[in-house]
Amino acid sequence: MLAAAWNLCLAAPIVRKDSGLSPPRLSCFHRVRSVHFRASIALRQRQEIAMVSGHPFESILTSLSKDDGGEYGKYYSLPDLHDPRIEKLPYSIKILLESAIRNCDNFQVTKDDVEKIADWVNTAPKLVEIPFKPARVILQDFTGVPALVDLAAMRDAMKRLGGDPTKINPLIPVDLVIDHSVQVDVARSANAVASNMQFEFNRNKERFAFLKWGSVAFKNMLVVPPGSGIVHQVNLEYLARVVFNRDGFLYPDSLVGTDSHTTMIDGLGVAGWGVGGIEAEATMLGQPMSMVLPEVVGFKLVGKLQAGVTATDLVLTVTQMLRKHGVVGKFVEFYGEGVSCLSLADRATIANMSPEYGATMGFFPVDQMTLNYLSLTGRDAEKVKMVEAYLRANDMFVDYSQKQPETVYSAYLELDLGSVEPCISGPKRPHDRVSLKDMKADWQACLDNKVGFKGFNIPKDLQHKTAQFTYEGKPAELRHGDVVIAAITSCTNTSNPYVMLGAGLVAKKATELGLEVRPWIKTSLAPGSGVVTKYLIKSGLLKYLDMQGFSVVGYGCTTCIGNSGELHEAVATAIADNDIVAAAVLSGNRNFEGRVHPLTRANYLASPPLVVAYALAGTVNIDFEKEPIGVGHSGKQVFLRDIWPTSEEVAKVAEASVLPEMFKSTYESITKGNTMWNDLPAPTGDLYSWDPKSTYIHEPPFFKTMTRDPPGVHGVHDAAVLLNLGDSITTDHISPAGSIHKDSPAARYLTERGVERKDFNSYGSRRGNDEVMVRGTFANIRIVNKLLKGEVGPKTVHLPSGECHWVFDVAQKYKDEGKEMVVLAGAEYGSGSSRDWAAKGPFLQGVKAVISKSFERIHRSNLVGMSIIPLCYKNGEDAESLGLTGHETFTIELPSTIEEIKPGQDVLVKTNTGKEFTCTLRFDTEVEKTYFNHGGILHYVLRQLLGSA
Repeated sequence: MLAAAWNLCLAAPIVRKDSGLSPPRLSCFHRVRSVHFRASIALRQRQEIAMVSGHPFESILTSLSKDDGGEYGKYYSLPDLHDPRIEKLPYSIKILLESAIRNCDNFQVTKDDVEKIADWVNTAPKLVEIPFKPARVILQDFTGVPALVDLAAMRDAMKRLGGDPTKINPLIPVDLVIDHSVQVDVARSANAVASNMQFEFNRNKERFAFLKWGSVAFKNMLVVPPGSGIVHQVNLEYLARVVFNRDGFLYPDSLVGTDSHTTMIDGLGVAGWGVGGIEAEATMLGQPMSMVLPEVVGFKLVGKLQAGVTATDLVLTVTQMLRKHGVVGKFVEFYGEGVSCLSLADRATIANMSPEYGATMGFFPVDQMTLNYLSLTGRDAEKVKMVEAYLRANDMFVDYSQKQPETVYSAYLELDLGSVEPCISGPKRPHDRVSLKDMKADWQACLDNKVGFKGFNIPKDLQHKTAQFTYEGKPAELRHGDVVIAAITSCTNTSNPYVMLGAGLVAKKATELGLEVRPWIKTSLAPGSGVVTKYLIKSGLLKYLDMQGFSVVGYGCTTCIGNSGELHEAVATAIADNDIVAAAVLSGNRNFEGRVHPLTRANYLASPPLVVAYALAGTVNIDFEKEPIGVGHSGKQVFLRDIWPTSEEVAKVAEASVLPEMFKSTYESITKGNTMWNDLPAPTGDLYSWDPKSTYIHEPPFFKTMTRDPPGVHGVHDAAVLLNLGDSITTDHISPAGSIHKDSPAARYLTERGVERKDFNSYGSRRGNDEVMVRGTFANIRIVNKLLKGEVGPKTVHLPSGECHWVFDVAQKYKDEGKEMVVLAGAEYGSGSSRDWAAKGPFLQGVKAVISKSFERIHRSNLVGMSIIPLCYKNGEDAESLGLTGHETFTIELPSTIEEIKPGQDVLVKTNTGKEFTCTLRFDTEVEKTYFNHGGILHYVLRQLLGSA
């Protein structure tokens, strides 16, 4: 029974005492003042009661009956609309429709908005604007800290402008999981977890104390302490509601999060996606999200995965297919009999990587597998019945045992699961999939190719170069393609017991055959929750992972977000002095150059079992079918096939080792907090007491000069080009989360304030300090700025002097001269993780507009939220085709009043050389115009709250 259940589903939260499967507001996490929480609930009750009395859709408010004759509560019934259009809607669109109906007040959400969604087949192609009010917001600490800093600063501004500061409060549940701060400082050690956690607290005590203050000062907020797990895995296993039952009202769980991989929850049938921090803050404060009604690509899955093929292989294949098709700004909804064969973890893995294939969501509707998941992991049987009853009653449940109703999609794709083969992805982008059998040839091509996403341009006579060095007194050597980092990391894969147990079995077989990972390879295991460690211990496999160097280093994102820690000095020196193209192999979701580690130019995404295999091989320059991984005890060559477990082996171990009680005990444990968190002193009070000496938390300047009246429209006049960039500039390039370079402007700032280099920490950990972040903007050492004529690095040219300095220093010089700035870019500008500082940083540097071929969805929204003008070249045009060098100055003419601006209108751009060209203004909705007119989204929200005082 258990094995069958685990084939259906994987991980979930413990039984909870609150209604609707929602997590309790745990006092041990944040000492919430219950009176404030009750006040928040009372406010919500008044809002919901108001929705019923005189509600435009009061006629379809229906009771959901229990089998025993009672009732679960009331809900807005989509079938009671008797509208044949709704029957054929994608399930993901039905969630938007239900939300619009439930929140319809003919002010924030109107009946016209409901009609637009109901008529999705006809309106979606027209890119119509709709409001959406998600049920909750989820944050991680890197993005959560700046969000709370903004809220704290808004409280100060509210007081200064004569309003009530406590009006700045979340009106919907907000969950914040501290998972982005732990680094792999200590690896290959039995005490790695404790050591890394101590380092984490030592570095981040100011941030953590601030978060602890916020958890008390702001109502309706849950903070999950460090050491608990990765936000998306905790969301999947613990925080997800599936269906809310809030004070007798039933509605689907939905959320937005300040991390692009929020989409992982879509695998559970919960609609969620990533947004910028500033959008999330507005959502917390009761503002509807303005979004373009998306098209939905139907992705049909048929057949079954072959033996030995993992969920990672599947998601890399899906990512490549969808990237090729083009799904930016769209929903992807998976359907077909093949879906019923996928475990919940497989679905979650596919949903997790939605940002990598470009979709807003990769959605799997709720079905029997979801219910099995809820039951298996300890949800109360009555609540699981409620979830099923509600979703079936509202036509939001998929029953694969019955003939499926016709669903209309905007476009259709199909994949035979049986065609998926083992693969990895890299060396610089998640969607550059390489079949395992082709890897050796692909690596050789990468060495030969010119520098680019698939090339390193290593001369033939240097491709076999060997770097000799001494490691802990013994001779060692490195070649191009040798692995120096091997990390089992990221919720993308650590949420899946099958691939994790598969990795353990690979390690076991390799150990028994006498294989051993080279000691200079930095190996690590960072589970997304404590459940993983428990079933690895139960299975007896953790000891074999330990023996191969994959000791547990902590419970957080680690290597996946660049928190790899330092390489051994001897290894780092050998790489740098010999210009070795070293490799990292990780079970993550991002492998952009410079993200994993500054010294690993080649970075490959792989399943956890393959991470172990490549660590054992010591190189990515290998054909696993034809070449041995190593030589065993007997002198016999050992191949991958000799250590690769069968699907039956993995299933047998899972049946015996992965138990529901593990989830219960894990989440009961984290509700008690940990000693370091519980003993951490934190400030108190409704207003935060800013410490001017703090280098972690600093009052931002965004609201200091704000007035009650909006500033209005602004164009751009004679602006200098700060950077001239190419394609695929990621948020890692714009706002790095990795280490702070010792010679950078941010390092100078910290040094001037007495911070020693060993205590610099990472950019991500200092997002609560605008002074550090503005200096770290465009500080990625791998950024390619065309103004530098081939030189790679975080510098630019001041014009007309021609002086070359760090980007921040040049921007400051332009600001001192009273000069505005623009950025020129290629396609996919702002791709990667959602980071509000990738918009805030350029804003503070003085950037007024970004002109690119295309934008990543969240980043474009963030630019608008910071009042930076996003412009797109016309199709077929870019800076190069227009003959722009970046040495020009640019004037962007906008209408003088906001009423004259139309979303998506043409805008004329003039240069001082006489060249003129037309761009598309990427204000995509009327609401975005309003944000621009107010100087940003948070300024708009603050004025709205101030006006209601």
